[in-house]
Amino acid sequence: MNFNKIKSAVLGIGMAVPPKVLTNFDLEKMVDTSDEWITERTGIKERHVLEDGENISDYAIKAAKEALEKAEVSPEEINLIICATVTPDYIIPSLAVLVQDGIKASNAGAFDLSATCSGFIYSLIVADQFIKINPDWKILVIGAEALSRKTNWQDRTICVLLGDGAGAAVVGKSPDPEKRGIIDFYLGADGSCWPLLTLKGGGSCFPPFDERLPKEEFYIKMKGREVFKVATRMMEKICLDLLERNNFSPEDIKLLVPHQANLRIIEYLREKLGLPKEKVMVNINKYGNTSAASIPLALYEAEKEGRLKKGDLVLLVAFGGGFTYGGALLRW
Repeated sequence: MNFNKIKSAVLGIGMAVPPKVLTNFDLEKMVDTSDEWITERTGIKERHVLEDGENISDYAIKAAKEALEKAEVSPEEINLIICATVTPDYIIPSLAVLVQDGIKASNAGAFDLSATCSGFIYSLIVADQFIKINPDWKILVIGAEALSRKTNWQDRTICVLLGDGAGAAVVGKSPDPEKRGIIDFYLGADGSCWPLLTLKGGGSCFPPFDERLPKEEFYIKMKGREVFKVATRMMEKICLDLLERNNFSPEDIKLLVPHQANLRIIEYLREKLGLPKEKVMVNINKYGNTSAASIPLALYEAEKEGRLKKGDLVLLVAFGGGFTYGGALLRW
């Protein structure tokens, strides 16, 4: 089998977010902040958050069902489900098996993948490798996060950033490898940066209710300035490396879809690549940082808005806590 001739492609995409919207003006009543301050420093105006009684699996299942419908693939045709998440409903069972049961994908294996904000790209590339070996497989790749459940709502440096949501893609063998499919990818990590973005409480080192750890450590914590420096360097390198080794220039890109962490990071990257604003997908203003869900949410909206058409050259890039980072160059 010639693996080089087999390409995987996104066959259908779906998304789902909780209906509850938390605006910057709502946050003004909760912490010492303002709409002007949040907008200027992050580009975020609002975010969607789970209400009591809701779980992120509810929205992962909704997104998966829409992706299946768009791909014209039945749940029984799915061979594998990969859920990128750091906020599953439970430690056991995984989010992926809850989705498997929720959509009745009786023939599918299922597992979660933890790579923080880079999780969707990591999962997409894992699916790509499976399909190169099993060309008839259909794989459901989901990014789903409930970051509001890991947010300290008294910490104004972090609570303004995060939101909840889920995006899903059906990935399968490209029907036209010359015009559609994943061309190349870049995966990496730098574990030395782990103290910059953490959630220490709740793991096996500091189990729930462990009194050795301050209460604040059971929520996401971040050193914003240091993260900005690492993130911009990583993302620029990934984009330039992927383009150069595939004989493309930034001008060839139809759409850059970066992880939606901070508008300043996105703008820095856009300027470094010399891209006009219309070639960069931005929807952080509506959803905030949804970690592994941010890229599929952005892809969904880009397609819905007519900014993505079959055959378009698309560059995905993300970074996340750990630090992890990744990119994918593909024709939509």
